[in-house]
Amino acid sequence: MSKPTIAGRRGTLHTLVALAAALATPWAAAQAWPSKPVTIIVPFPAGGGTDAFARPLSAILTKQVGRQVIIDNKGGAGGTLGAGIAAKSAPDGYTWFMGAVHHAIAPSVYPKLDYNIQTDLVPVALISKVPQVVVVNPGKIPANNLKEFLAYVRANPGKVNYGSAGNGTSHHLAGELFKMQTKTFITHIPYRGAGPALQDLIAGQVDVMFDGLGSSAAHIKGGRIKALAVAAEKPAPGFPNIPTSIDGGVPTYQVSTWYGLWAPKGTPRELIDRMTAEVTKALNSPELKEAWTGIGSETPTLTGAAFGDFVNAEIARWAEVVKASGAKLD
Repeated sequence: MSKPTIAGRRGTLHTLVALAAALATPWAAAQAWPSKPVTIIVPFPAGGGTDAFARPLSAILTKQVGRQVIIDNKGGAGGTLGAGIAAKSAPDGYTWFMGAVHHAIAPSVYPKLDYNIQTDLVPVALISKVPQVVVVNPGKIPANNLKEFLAYVRANPGKVNYGSAGNGTSHHLAGELFKMQTKTFITHIPYRGAGPALQDLIAGQVDVMFDGLGSSAAHIKGGRIKALAVAAEKPAPGFPNIPTSIDGGVPTYQVSTWYGLWAPKGTPRELIDRMTAEVTKALNSPELKEAWTGIGSETPTLTGAAFGDFVNAEIARWAEVVKASGAKLD
């Protein structure tokens, strides 16, 4: 048997070095990340429910990773415009997407979406989950609870309106579901996000909202709007005095608003795992636990595939609501 030549040994050595470098690259990339600011796309204007959770989270992540984590608001089309932008972003770990329950509704409402939430974005983690809350302008609606509100609506058919974050959003469908279950008529007025809708609710331009508690919380505490009920079987964390829909005589009206984080398809698994770990750490920090309780949310634990399964179940659930309501958009 002939001995390996010097050239042969060098070739083998080069091959081993290249193989080691290739195997080390993902680990090294994850260790080096982030080397520049990180962006989280929020597909609604500032001041809405997604913002209420995205901004405190980004502040904690900024401290943890040592680089600025920036919120980029790209509102429009019920949150689907920003989702499409996120899905087409470079999968390099520097762009992430914070979507919401609206994005589980959108596939049933919009027949021509330019992205697929189940295949173009990778589920990272559930960020928060809060009950929907029925809130009114106290100067426009003379009601202190859900039963009084229903009596007023029935005594004034066609005169009451509700604002939403846009057609096809959870606010819209929650309102339609409420109307179906209570056999009432309330006119829908869509906005380009929960923030603008809330401002008009406070100003008295609209009468009521079926909002996520996260975005309404500060205004409820400040007395600018009045909470009649949470759409849940038990009171929300931090808000024990807001009655439930069961207390209000509509036990079947139970709706949650949730928010989650995704990565563009193709983002390296090592970077997704790193972000998952950072988000989990942030959610369990005393600062965010306190902040989440203050806006009615529990601290969720769903990440990765488990979060993806949750989203898939929500897509199926909301498809039934959309079918029953007849809501459809171009």
